[in-house]
Amino acid sequence: MITNNQPEPTLLVIGYVWPEPNSSAAGAHMLSLLRLFKQNQWRVIFATPAQQTEHNLDLATEQIESVEITLNDSAFDQYIADLQPAAVLFDRFLMEEQFGWRVAENCPNALRILDTEDLQCLRGARHQAHKQSREFEVNSLHTDLAMREISSIYRCDLSLIISDYEVNLLTEFFNVPEHLLIHIPFMLDLSQASSGLTYSERKHFVTIGNLRHAPNWDSVLYLQSIWPSIRKRLPDCELHIYGAYTPPKATALNDKKNGFLIKDRAACVDKVMGNARVCLSPLRFGAGIKGKFVDAMLNGTPVITTSIGAEGMTGGQQWPGIVADSSQSLVDAAVELYNDEQLWNQKQQQGQQLLQHFYDGEKIGSKLLLRVEQLLADITKHRLSNFTGAMLNHHTLRSTKYLSKWIETKNRLTSNDA
Repeated sequence: MITNNQPEPTLLVIGYVWPEPNSSAAGAHMLSLLRLFKQNQWRVIFATPAQQTEHNLDLATEQIESVEITLNDSAFDQYIADLQPAAVLFDRFLMEEQFGWRVAENCPNALRILDTEDLQCLRGARHQAHKQSREFEVNSLHTDLAMREISSIYRCDLSLIISDYEVNLLTEFFNVPEHLLIHIPFMLDLSQASSGLTYSERKHFVTIGNLRHAPNWDSVLYLQSIWPSIRKRLPDCELHIYGAYTPPKATALNDKKNGFLIKDRAACVDKVMGNARVCLSPLRFGAGIKGKFVDAMLNGTPVITTSIGAEGMTGGQQWPGIVADSSQSLVDAAVELYNDEQLWNQKQQQGQQLLQHFYDGEKIGSKLLLRVEQLLADITKHRLSNFTGAMLNHHTLRSTKYLSKWIETKNRLTSNDA
């Protein structure tokens, strides 16, 4: 049990957005982190400068406090100085850029944790390569975005990395020390896993995703191009595409005659995924790991995707479906997995095995809590081994700090003039 010399240590989470666990994998992952600390006798406070939406979770139902904060406002300094949390978790590096220096100045002993969600520099570089119709090369990661994101990782005491591929990329390509990182994939309650309906009780293909997310939208366009070939060989099949925040450009693609069906957000992901025979989601760029594929495994639904889609999700285990990267191989895989009951049952079983091996929430959560406990026990020693982080926290390199102060002063003068 972590005490930090107080009966109930405080975790302040500074969120990029309010958690929407039913809209995105990032929202579900954030909720699992909040629950982990809350269930282990931490006081958990979620603070964000974002506006609430009709779909965000009411954190009060989880006994988690919530606070609205403002960018470029010194009122936060007084708030956190009074709060003195044991640890602060930044949701994505953008929140660390905005608030990290304020945390360091006003509660220097607080453990600073970065939840990267996925490496935005990797997703951005792959997206750029895709738009330019070229192969992604790791050297294309030398970007301003990467410099900002890696700097944020160094400034923090610990960064949560959701994909083991990204852990290797950080340590081997960017040379980030391993002791600054911890691999934390989705923390699942495996009691919810089920094989569900049998092969013969299921029908059709399904995919799910937030359609504001560029990789998901590109996947829908890709599906539109290959679906006629699948439909020709499986004339009675339909593809059901569920998307949170479905834009008009997506609904315009709805083609009932040919079984290409654009839906809005799924009212119940388990029902939608559990009724489908195959999850079909060919992702051509992106980063992190994919919540839709975890949902598929939890409901016993085999998955067809690309190498990028499957990246970082197996820990050396077999993929619970088929990985294919060309249009023709994706079409062939869809037909084969849909028609072959023996193969389908084998892939479903591999999904159940993968969940047990790689996504056990109790084991992953215990690993994270132990690491936090160790760091809180001697944070000074840990920081002495991170000279690069200390250098990046030095005032001469804190451009975000002084930009924020300039904006705050400008806002105050503008308000006074009014």
